[in-house]
Amino acid sequence: MRALYTLLWLLALPFMFVYLRWRGRRQPEYRTHWRERLGWGPALPDGPVIWLHTVSVGETRAAAPLMRALRRRRPDATILLSHTTPTGRATARELFGADIPQTYLPYDLPGAVNRFLERGHPGIAIFLETEVWPNLYAACAGRAIPTYLVNARLSEKSARGYGRIAGLIRPALASLAGCAAQTEADAGRLAGLGAGTPLVTGNMKFDVTAPADTYTRAEELRRRFAGRFVFVAASTRDGEEALLLDTCLGLDIADLLLVIVPRHPQRFDEVAALLESRGVEFARRSRGDTVTRETEVFLGDSMGELAAYYAAADAAFIGGSLLPLGGQNLIEAADMGCPVLIGPHTWNFLDATERAIAEGAALRVADAEDLARALKRLHRDADKRHAMAEAGIHFSRAHKGATEKVMALLEPVLARLA
Repeated sequence: MRALYTLLWLLALPFMFVYLRWRGRRQPEYRTHWRERLGWGPALPDGPVIWLHTVSVGETRAAAPLMRALRRRRPDATILLSHTTPTGRATARELFGADIPQTYLPYDLPGAVNRFLERGHPGIAIFLETEVWPNLYAACAGRAIPTYLVNARLSEKSARGYGRIAGLIRPALASLAGCAAQTEADAGRLAGLGAGTPLVTGNMKFDVTAPADTYTRAEELRRRFAGRFVFVAASTRDGEEALLLDTCLGLDIADLLLVIVPRHPQRFDEVAALLESRGVEFARRSRGDTVTRETEVFLGDSMGELAAYYAAADAAFIGGSLLPLGGQNLIEAADMGCPVLIGPHTWNFLDATERAIAEGAALRVADAEDLARALKRLHRDADKRHAMAEAGIHFSRAHKGATEKVMALLEPVLARLA
């Protein structure tokens, strides 16, 4: 089955570069480093190499505690970071410095992956969350490179999809040296697809710490927001901003300031155009605009400041959950002591979401109208907001420790890495 998979990749390859050019219209970074996607990653000097793959922004931020632990454990090793998106690459530079070797993950073709492995010569390969690449995993196995899938999650929907191509996925997962799953449910689904007996470690996102300047930035934002009741709509996806404008701007909350932080930076201008088309009075973070009494919306069109927005907010909505998109991560908001509202579609982060709701840190809403009603109740009830904030801090701290368990899983290979 892998031969057919490879043939399909070969047929699709010209269209992949057409796609990169098309994406490059809105994100010029997609038009750079094309050779890396064919395996021409950095040629690293001799010595131990740890390869860590994080797809995009969320995975890269989740990897920060693991990066610190790997650097402490093997300060002599080179850590090679690979990504799929330009935003993941930029986030890694922001978090880990510009001197760390970076590359795009090669397309899953035998020639490309073998070229990449030859040039990078990793002694261990670590993939975060849900990354299964049959040719790449097979190439690592052929070179006796121990390969791990950590902080792994697999929704029921994804498991059903993989199950339809089990002949391709099962050998790939069976080749892993180890698998660390976020939850028992994730472990069961991964085991059912061939990943042996995954270790349940919890979610490394609980171990992520906010940037050192978070509270300084939050204070600056509070001054800018000038005493308004701040409702942050975080990591919003296409279609959600319109729903929020329809329901929130008409609420009887005189001091409400809706702060919209789109999930993808390439949509910043698109959301600004939506606000302009509706005649909404808004300010943009990127322009340094002043928030006045007439300002209805503040567009958070900046990168790396989400924790500060949460720390400056009275309440937050977590995007990707009003529409059937699977939801985004609420852990950072809880850690900042920000009461959370979240929609019905949360299968990407189901365990964390259900735990946060059960522990009083979050409230689930059925739709945009229900969200508006919940927001009005929170606006009236400062005690409720305080209780949710305290519950969120307790929730985020109670579930730390996944990184330590992942490091224990990796230790036998890290100890002998040369």
